[in-house]
Amino acid sequence: MTMPKQNEGRDRQAIQPGCTVDIILKEDQRSGKKTRGIVQEILTNSLSHPHGIKVRLRDGRVGRIAEIVKSEGT
Repeated sequence: MTMPKQNEGRDRQAIQPGCTVDIILKEDQRSGKKTRGIVQEILTNSLSHPHGIKVRLRDGRVGRIAEIVKSEGT
């Protein structure tokens, strides 16, 4: 079993529309509850962010990426 890279959700270049990701919604930050979805739009402009890149999912929810589940190319 391979461990995911600790910073994979913090680097913008690793994320693209169509990726399946787990995000943490603003209201779930205290509990750490993750929400799975498909990236529609990347909202963070900088190349990286210490708390995770902010994205909008196809269903309209917005949050910071906790983990990339599946990249578009895989």
